[in-house]
This record gives sequence, C-alpha cells and structure tokens, in this order.
Amino acid sequence: MSSTGFVWHEKYMWHDTGNALGVLPVSGDFQPWIHFENPDTKRRLKNLMDAYGFTDKLKTIEPFSASVEQICRVHTPEYVEHIKQLSADKGGNAGESAPFGPGSYEIALLATGGVIAAGNAILNGDIRNAYALVRPCGHHAEANQGRGFCIFSNVAIATKEFLLRDNINKIAVVDWDVHHGNGTESAFYDEPSVLTISLHEDSLYPYNTGAISDQGEGDGEGFNINIPLPPGCGGGAYKEAFASIVIPALNLFKPDMILVANGLDASTWDPLGHMMLLSNHYRHMAAELVKAANALCDGRLLVCHEGGYSAGYVPFCGIAIMEALSGEKSGVMDPFARYENHWHEVQENQQTAIDAAKEASMVLLNNKLQ
Repeated sequence: MSSTGFVWHEKYMWHDTGNALGVLPVSGDFQPWIHFENPDTKRRLKNLMDAYGFTDKLKTIEPFSASVEQICRVHTPEYVEHIKQLSADKGGNAGESAPFGPGSYEIALLATGGVIAAGNAILNGDIRNAYALVRPCGHHAEANQGRGFCIFSNVAIATKEFLLRDNINKIAVVDWDVHHGNGTESAFYDEPSVLTISLHEDSLYPYNTGAISDQGEGDGEGFNINIPLPPGCGGGAYKEAFASIVIPALNLFKPDMILVANGLDASTWDPLGHMMLLSNHYRHMAAELVKAANALCDGRLLVCHEGGYSAGYVPFCGIAIMEALSGEKSGVMDPFARYENHWHEVQENQQTAIDAAKEASMVLLNNKLQ
C-alpha cells in the first residue's frame, strides 16, 4: 500500500451550484446552462483513477464532518449560521459568486473535515502525504463571506487545526490556483507562523487582490508572498517561479508541514484562466514540493483540490500530481502533452514579473527570519 493517502466522498459531488451562464446567474434573460463549478471535473478525475486501478494504489482516508468550533477558527459564527440556515431552506449565495443548494452546509463541513482527516493521518504517521479530492473548494472564502465558488476555507481551517499540535509550529501554504488565494491570505495576514505563497494570474480574480506589495502586516509582515504572473504563462514561468521564489522561501521558513491549495485552472484548456500549464508541469511542481517536504518536514505534504473547470483535462493534471506524491504509476498517458511548444518556456515579460516578486519578497522574508 502506498504511503500516500486519498480522500473522497460521493457527497462532495452532490454540492449543487445550479444552472448558470458559465458563472453568471441567468435570471430568465438567457438560456440556462451548466455552472462552470460543477461535479464533472472532480468526478471524472476519480473515474479515471478507478478505470486505471490507481485508486487502489493509494491509502483511503475516510472524511468526517468538521465541527462548528473548527470552522469558527477562521469564519465568524454569524456567517456559519447564515450558511446553515440557507442550506436548510432552498440554498442561496454564500457571498460573491458562491451559489449553493439545499444540503451544501453539511457537504461543506464534510469537505473541510476531509482535509483535516488527511492531515491527521499524516501527522499521526499513518501516511507520508495525501491528496484530498474535496468539494466545495475553499481558498477564496473569507471570515464573513464566501467568494468564488468557495464556502468554508478548507486549507486555512485545517492549518489552524494542525497548529494546535505540539510538534507543529510553522506551516507553509502554497497556492497555485490560477486565481489569487485571498481567503487563505486574509486568515494569516498578521501571522508569522504561517507562510502563504500564491502564484496566480495577475488581476484575474478576486479583483484588486494578490499584489506583490501585499506582504502581510504586523508580526506577519514578510510571511505573505504573492507572485502575480502575466496571462499566457506556461511551464517555464512556473518552473522559474518555483526555482527562484517558492523553494528558496520554503528553505528559509523551514515549515513543519506544507499544504497546497491545488487549483488546476492554470491549465491551457481551462475556461476561467489564461495560462498554459500541462499535466507534466503540475507533476513538476508537485515533485518539487515532495522533495522540499522530505528535506524540511519529514515528508508532511497535504494537497487539497481547489479550482479547475476543464472536465476533459483536469483528470490528467490531478493524476499527474498524485503520481508525483506517491511514486506510483497510473498507466495514464496524457493525450494533450504533445501540445507543449516554445511558448511554454519562460518569456521575457514573465521573467520580469518573477524577478519583481522575488526582489520584493525574498529580502524581506530573509530579514524577518534572521
């Protein structure tokens, strides 16, 4: 049995975002269509794993429902109660572009609990690392509102939970979702025990967040790193950002555990982003974090599924990450891999953006840790 854990529950697929015009409510003005955040991407990933016998190579971790106490370490009690009441009625919107139907409150608790369960299994020594294929996603959710399809901030809540352990004093969160990880950032903006790193498409979503100059405040100054990348970045830009900022920052910070907000919407086929990543690029980033975790924190690495809206391509990216985590081969060959070309190399404007983020963040972080 692999030393990599895997979290999944059928109820995650029952979270209902309703009909939409992509992401916009139709309101009778346009022909209804499926919401971009729907079960297909995650279900097709799980189906691909099952079809190739890969699921059985991982250790199953059973999720549980997070408690209200755990949720309220990040969210206000009023917000949690609001979601509960809407869910018990007809559903509603958690805030900004975060629609949900009846029963989603309980599913969201199960999603957060799944991430916590995976982390507990790692910290108890049952597994070395884990992939939590949960839904709804969480990295945009803020203390008093949901945003961007997110209800509860799964990674942030789990991070708060793990920091209660005597042997866990510092945690790093790496977010490679194409959209800025504003929710996780806001949960730890003044907190020096959590290093948050977000690689995202510049000025995409949420609007006016994710700037290089947003580096934390108070005791947390220097421990929030934003790497806003120009649209059109491929594997070369992400590899360079990892080599010059992400891995050096982790080496400076020396976390006791690493969590990943794993959005797969920076892929070249995603309808909600403008980046050009292929599955092997996600494999590379995951492999780099495996090496960093092995060197810094006894391999403790937890990957939490976030965005990703190409039902045809998300499964290949997700399974590539799980192969990197587990060292197991799935037998899946990405039929789109041949589309890599010279545009996936780092371009001059991309290098300029990465250098600016490096100059702003690394000197400050190094000074804070001296």
